[in-house]
Amino acid sequence: MLARQMLVRSPRQVAAHVGLVQALLPTGRLAEAEAAADRGLRVAPDEPRLQHLKAVVEHRLGRSASAIDRLRALREKRPPNENEVVFALAEFLHRTARREELDALLAEDGPWKGDERTQFFAARVALRADRARALSEFERLARAARSPQLRRAAGFEAVRVLDADGRYREAFELAQFIHRDSTPPYDLGGLEADIAEQMRWLERCRGSFAANAPSVERTALVVGMPRSGTTLIEQMLDRHPLVSGIGEYEGVFTVQEELVGLGLWPMGLRSLARADAERLAGQYLDGARSRRRPGADWTFDKTLNVWRALPAVAAVLPGAALVRITRDPRDTAISMFLSNFHPQSWGFSATLDGIRRAIALERRVVPAAFDALGLRAAGVVYEELVAEPEREIRRVLDLLGVPFDPCVLSPESNTRTVLTLSHEQVRRPINRSSIGRWKNYEFAFGSEWDALA
Repeated sequence: MLARQMLVRSPRQVAAHVGLVQALLPTGRLAEAEAAADRGLRVAPDEPRLQHLKAVVEHRLGRSASAIDRLRALREKRPPNENEVVFALAEFLHRTARREELDALLAEDGPWKGDERTQFFAARVALRADRARALSEFERLARAARSPQLRRAAGFEAVRVLDADGRYREAFELAQFIHRDSTPPYDLGGLEADIAEQMRWLERCRGSFAANAPSVERTALVVGMPRSGTTLIEQMLDRHPLVSGIGEYEGVFTVQEELVGLGLWPMGLRSLARADAERLAGQYLDGARSRRRPGADWTFDKTLNVWRALPAVAAVLPGAALVRITRDPRDTAISMFLSNFHPQSWGFSATLDGIRRAIALERRVVPAAFDALGLRAAGVVYEELVAEPEREIRRVLDLLGVPFDPCVLSPESNTRTVLTLSHEQVRRPINRSSIGRWKNYEFAFGSEWDALA
């Protein structure tokens, strides 16, 4: 807000452009962040902070090659923010599996060598040849690094190695430590209150809600918890020539936020003016289509918050196709607990009990919304998708009204950059390796899980 106000008074103030992009990035508003970066670069084309932030946005939008090229060009000028540029470049090279380039980068000399993040990336490289040494370094950084973000990142790298090596209790205990060290308090009660209010609204409008907006076309969204198979199904659909995955797009969150600002969430949705509904739909669709791959007809939005905003989808995006995916809740839970989710946005993942309560909310509100609002949807069970991928993906393609294409059965061949926590798994052929993973951590699950499981 402050950055926007500063730009109204002084549109050429570079610091305000930088501040706006920095404020938008953590909220996931990538389309807005890119537009803000572009405006700033028109004012100051060589501003190194804006060039760096533009590259971050490009990478998160899946345009990693462009981001890497931008950072390389920027680094050649030896900018004041060279350290940040180098570490962003190292992260992008790691995420895109450009290992030789990453090795060459880390072998170079520069002022960034004294930064403790160098040790983190060196441990990532060492993991390929000396697993024990890399694990030791990750564990050391998890407990001793000065930066809280680095402690968290290194800690979850160590957790991943321990889990892969079958050292399950050590992995679990280290994850507990990291969550205690780096996750702020999370208002799960606020989320429960919001879902309870949605349930009351759904009961009131059961079978009688009619959106005051035109139906949208060729727009699909996933409905599911993190680590439930959402990335797999997106990568499968994105292989289809007519369907473009657009990643975790922030559009639905923005729609819901605006409905809150209008005082209509959720009890006043029947009063949503047609002009407002069309404006919000237009904003969502413009952003989604800007991410769509050339030649594709459909967009598939993998944002993980749709389950919390189904009344907003019904009111603003009527006609959208919804693909709900569920999985054994214990597999979802242990995968979330052992993963590095954003400590504020996904703070409930800091404990298994918090995850259980969130999953219970999702499993309560989604069927109620589908039933009360008559939403256009298909349900997929992750375990069945893995066992019978052609059968299950055909059901999803039928929902979209597009023909089956065998290429959807090889998501590992998708060259699109995957930025989610599943980025390594989806580069392997569809397999059952993660089914029943929770049994390795059976000691952490009590009878309170029985109803969900």
